Amino acid sequence: MAGEPQDDCLFCKIVAGTIPATIVRETETTVAFRDINPQAPTHVLVIPKAHYRNAAELAAHAPELAADVLRESGSVADEDKLDSYRVVFNTGSGAGQTVWHAHAHVLGGRGLNWPPG
Repeated sequence: MAGEPQDDCLFCKIVAGTIPATIVRETETTVAFRDINPQAPTHVLVIPKAHYRNAAELAAHAPELAADVLRESGSVADEDKLDSYRVVFNTGSGAGQTVWHAHAHVLGGRGLNWPPG
């Protein structure tokens, strides 16, 4: 069920504290932690504590929580003193989603020209 913790979800386990992570911010509704495979000098994941499979499901079922994730993404960027940064939601395996819990990637600290590559 959307919003309920999933026993097989890596990010739900991070929220529960059963898997360690380098947490940089935590609110009542979100957790932000450093990516274990950073793609930029700043690469932080911001996740809702409630489980939603992807960004579209999060926005459809809990728009206020989606706003919390975006707000915290800005706070992460502020704390890391980023003048510019990118917030990315990968939705679906073809887009690079590998953990099926909605999450925003906050990337910064280097040039991020678009399109990548």
